[in-house]
Amino acid sequence: MARREGDKGGGGDPLAESAGGSLLGRFGGERPPAAAWFVDALAIEPERHRIAVSGTEIELLTWGTLGQPGLLFLHGNGAHADWWSFIAPFFATDYRCAAISWSGMGKSGWRATYDIATFADEALAAIDAAGLDTASAPILIGHSFGGMPLMYVGAHQSDRIAGGIMVDSFVPPPDRKPRWTSRGSPTRRYASEAEILERYRFAPEQTSAWPEIVDHIARGSTRYTEADSDGPPGWTWRFDPGLWAHMDRSGVDALVEEVRVPIALIYGAESALVSAASVAAMRRRLPHCPIAVAIPHARHHVMVDEPIALVAALRVAVQAITALGNAS
Repeated sequence: MARREGDKGGGGDPLAESAGGSLLGRFGGERPPAAAWFVDALAIEPERHRIAVSGTEIELLTWGTLGQPGLLFLHGNGAHADWWSFIAPFFATDYRCAAISWSGMGKSGWRATYDIATFADEALAAIDAAGLDTASAPILIGHSFGGMPLMYVGAHQSDRIAGGIMVDSFVPPPDRKPRWTSRGSPTRRYASEAEILERYRFAPEQTSAWPEIVDHIARGSTRYTEADSDGPPGWTWRFDPGLWAHMDRSGVDALVEEVRVPIALIYGAESALVSAASVAAMRRRLPHCPIAVAIPHARHHVMVDEPIALVAALRVAVQAITALGNAS
């Protein structure tokens, strides 16, 4: 497996404090040395597009050739499409791949209000714009929060997809609040890119053995802002700080039994958010779950901990879902 000495795992909130200190501070704003596999993956650059969905521009990345079976990669809370740009290239020879940044995140536009149905519309628009359904119905791959719109599509637009893969993802009960909504000050502006990169953190608290991955996703999480009514010029985070204050995710928990496509489950064996017990409970509720597999040594953000192992597990899950479709 892709692993280095001292690996402690990965996680998600760029604003959360970490007991381990800064993940990137020792690099002083410079890019860390990178493993050959990572350099090679990023060298397979995506085409970058913007598509309009319900009045908001959505960032869309695509790899591979039109006419191949489609895969759509969906990122987690507060993240962006480039969380997949070192994973999707491993599939680009055999699949037409795409990744989006949800509205309110990455380089996508912001909305006055957010809901899971609209996020699902963004995923469906990406399927159309990227031509992911030219050969057959595509498979959706959702990490963390990305699993909720995936489940919505699987319940309400099941004819549009062949199945889905939940990567350390779960459907929270209605009364569960996101962990990171009260942490930090997402509107704060930093004087330099090096300073804001030094502030990048994961949550739950943990480090990563792959600083090149942390640096890559951190840089995609920031932007430079000119002076305006909100403050002086400086670097700040890209995500909408009001997203969860204006989010409606009512009815999400009921989606599990309503899904009409196969859903595979992949999770980190050391995840603080998804346990073996919760995966077993989810599998019992799902109408059709072909596989459920834990990635050893991985925490919540599996692609940050064990990227190559995740690629292998995704390949197995994609093949399992494809085989079900071919048999039907």
